[in-house]
Amino acid sequence: MKVIAFARKEQGSGASRRLRNAGQTPGIIYGGSSAPVNITLDHNALYHALKKETFHSSILDMEIDGKSEQVLLRDFQVHAYKQLVLHADFQRVDAKQKIHVKVPLHFVNAEISPAVKLSSGIISHVMTELDITCLPKDLPEFVEVDLANIEVGNSIHLSDIKLPQGVTAVMHGGQENPTIATASIPAGKVEAEAAAPAADAAAAPAAPADKK
Repeated sequence: MKVIAFARKEQGSGASRRLRNAGQTPGIIYGGSSAPVNITLDHNALYHALKKETFHSSILDMEIDGKSEQVLLRDFQVHAYKQLVLHADFQRVDAKQKIHVKVPLHFVNAEISPAVKLSSGIISHVMTELDITCLPKDLPEFVEVDLANIEVGNSIHLSDIKLPQGVTAVMHGGQENPTIATASIPAGKVEAEAAAPAADAAAAPAAPADKK
């Protein structure tokens, strides 16, 4: 994805406020062997790009005053209640250096799983993104989680997911095989099914008394 930006010299809150009033968003590019560069971006273009999932998890081709370099979006700030992007941070990418980034998880085939199709269960997404490391060329836009075989009472763990080639998951907090998704019966349905036999028994006619 291509992003157009321009180098900026003015800094400070006053300069940033003037940029925003002019429909621009201040930002910065850092990392690598080059010095950080303050930039401006078209606000509307950036605002709509931020709505796209791939903008957050893809290598971006940043063009600054006619020169292009590869970057990753690392952070951005938005106004508390206005549809306004206040600032954006980008990090330079070296093709030979591994990057550390979070990518979204895409869940597929839930509707054909035994949990949903046979048991009318629900799938709960315990994780929605995955922390990974890889070379820039191996960065996936997302990681797919296949739910086709999950049954009620079972879970999908990290070890059940096939990661793209060159991609390694990064674990935190001592978790070696975290849970990605679980399948269960809704609480209301469990209670209804438990109550059904009792209701049937109450509604059944009493057995006739033995005649002496």
